[in-house]
Amino acid sequence: MKAAVFHGVEEPLQIEEVEPPTADDDQIVVETEACGICRSDWHAWKGDWDHMGVIPMDGLIFGHEPAGTVAEVGDDVERFREGDSVTVPFCLGDGTCEHCRSGHANVCERLMPLGFIKPAPGAFAERFPVREADFNVVKQPDSVDPVEIAGLGCRFATAFHGLVHRVDLTAGDWVAVHGLGGVGLSAVHVANALGANVIGVDIIDEKLDKAEELGADETLNANDVKDVPQAVKQFTESSKGVDIAVDALGVPETCQNAFNSLGKTGQHLQIGMTEGEDGGHIPIPMDNLVYDEREIVGSYGIPPNQYDEIFRMMDRGKIDPGKIVTETVSLEEVPDVIESMGDYDTVGIPVCNEF
Repeated sequence: MKAAVFHGVEEPLQIEEVEPPTADDDQIVVETEACGICRSDWHAWKGDWDHMGVIPMDGLIFGHEPAGTVAEVGDDVERFREGDSVTVPFCLGDGTCEHCRSGHANVCERLMPLGFIKPAPGAFAERFPVREADFNVVKQPDSVDPVEIAGLGCRFATAFHGLVHRVDLTAGDWVAVHGLGGVGLSAVHVANALGANVIGVDIIDEKLDKAEELGADETLNANDVKDVPQAVKQFTESSKGVDIAVDALGVPETCQNAFNSLGKTGQHLQIGMTEGEDGGHIPIPMDNLVYDEREIVGSYGIPPNQYDEIFRMMDRGKIDPGKIVTETVSLEEVPDVIESMGDYDTVGIPVCNEF
């Protein structure tokens, strides 16, 4: 089968013929119909996350935002049959640890991130296997296009999990999203669906325009002001600051701007992951955190038990991940798309749907 194969940090992925996977007893093999191309793929390709032990090995197949059809079922798998339409959260749990048992499989003690380690090869391939399928795999609604499910992927799902389950968002709250890439635009769309007043912040007007399409009440080009946090606060009542600030990029500037745009008792939601030179460390004014009783929380993927919430909102027309998909490409184009993400000008979510 064809796959996009990693052979070294910042070396272009190679489209190669590789051995197709077969299903172990607990696994299914999925025939890939679509897979989102994520900035996390770029981070791993750049070698940004070696401080976390995420070190891509030669021969790895990336791709962690898949949708597809079950092609093979392991002997011990009970919930799935060949032909089922499925998606897979990239955080593959083992189903047995305390976090998996309590509904937090996205932080499993023995987590295997799909498409980031060789034991869990990803979906930039014609087929890919999934461990502990009965626990990890999610049946997708028959009426939903695979490209839309791929758009749901890790970015939309992580934003949804963060805003619904990790912070205390209520209708009428002010939410500022700093960085309007795929996950930032997803956060704008979800926050709007939840009844928040949403502010989108970026430096590219095309992304700001897209945020308005997805429900942003206000937008701000950070290049047009000297003090981004103060400019964000001006949108809120009495300039008190926002209730929730999202850093959807992970660089010091957006992280600090997000935190400093909060009002008292506000919550900072960190979704963006840092780049190599930061090594996971960004300075935050801790005295302000104490004095104003602010909070910092993170959101990493989504556990499989929360997908039904997304599907119900999609069914009712409250959210539409497909609106954030802006480009579809072939497998042969995936290497160039990943490399181009270093330019920061990708608008929305690109999806590979030709294998």
